[in-house]
Amino acid sequence: MTPVTTGSAGEPVDGWPPLRPELRGIEPYGAPQLDVPVQLNVNENPYPPSAACAAAIGEAARAAATRLNRYPDREFVGLREALAGYLATDGGRGLTAAHVWAANGSNEAMLHLLQAFGGPGRTAVSFAPTYSMYPEYARDTHTTWVVGRRESDFALDLDHAVAVVAEHRPSVVIVPSPNNPTGTALPQAAVVRLAEALDGSGLLVVDEAYAEFRRAGTPSALELLPDHRNLVVTRTLSKAFAAAGARLGYLAAAPEITAALRVVRLPYHLSAVTQATAVAALGFAQELLGNVDRLRVERDALVGWLRGEGLDVADSDANFVLFGTFVDRHAVWQGLLDRGVLIRETGPDGWLRVSVGTPEEMAAFRQALTEVLDRSSVPTGAEGEGRR
Repeated sequence: MTPVTTGSAGEPVDGWPPLRPELRGIEPYGAPQLDVPVQLNVNENPYPPSAACAAAIGEAARAAATRLNRYPDREFVGLREALAGYLATDGGRGLTAAHVWAANGSNEAMLHLLQAFGGPGRTAVSFAPTYSMYPEYARDTHTTWVVGRRESDFALDLDHAVAVVAEHRPSVVIVPSPNNPTGTALPQAAVVRLAEALDGSGLLVVDEAYAEFRRAGTPSALELLPDHRNLVVTRTLSKAFAAAGARLGYLAAAPEITAALRVVRLPYHLSAVTQATAVAALGFAQELLGNVDRLRVERDALVGWLRGEGLDVADSDANFVLFGTFVDRHAVWQGLLDRGVLIRETGPDGWLRVSVGTPEEMAAFRQALTEVLDRSSVPTGAEGEGRR
């Protein structure tokens, strides 16, 4: 076999293999996975399932394992019914299994949407700063990607958003609520206006991966589903349900939309073990959401502390906080890492994002950040009131 010489990012220098040209030299998506004492960079739930929940999941997986010689339920009806039941407790009205779709993480659910409703000659739109995977879904489905802007406080500029829709007539608009990486929630009035602007021409996808962490009084877009046939609301078990390792994401939409997704899904795309694990976890919703309440309290305390330190902090309805601004944010990130605390270097220039952890983890973060900011070599940016 002839050896293949590769360059940076694994790009073959002799043109082999025949990769799509637009993919050459691109680094794969992924946050750093480093073995440090305090890991606050990927918005995981720091509280693992309880012993009782883990035992129920284990038993469900054991039962599924006795039938692994057979293909799983291709329509995963039991799981969809369980998900519809849960969503009914969080703003969903009249949802049945026919309104629900699930996949291996909300990433795959979103990819299914772009496979079915995007594609060559079609356009998808979002508004920056926002989740960095969205343009990759578009790229991988040959969907034209258009990105609008947000306000300086990261709220959605609704007049601008509607103008972008009118100009580009997208097939899909993706707006997360809360937004990642800023934590900004989307008002229902904005959902209604965008859905109406798109009706007849495209889907409005509201990505609610962090919805369970929203502050009291902040409604879910689920409440609007009966009134807007083109509205899709995506969710995940990764965050609130402490099941990032299970890889189960899902969405609620009109039955016509979920039926269309069957055309593009791979056969038997959800394993029997995944289905069993998710159903078992949903049975512990009340217990798991109790930990969400603890994280909300910790988040709000963190926002207050960061502002007390003179830093700019974005209002957050998620389980993470965006803060800054720094002339050299990488120096801050590295300083924290040197002290055993890993956060995320993401978002607009000068900003950093920290996931909300346990009280002990947040105490370690505060101590480390205090030490880093006390170093004269790490000034804050001109737009902040922080230490210089």
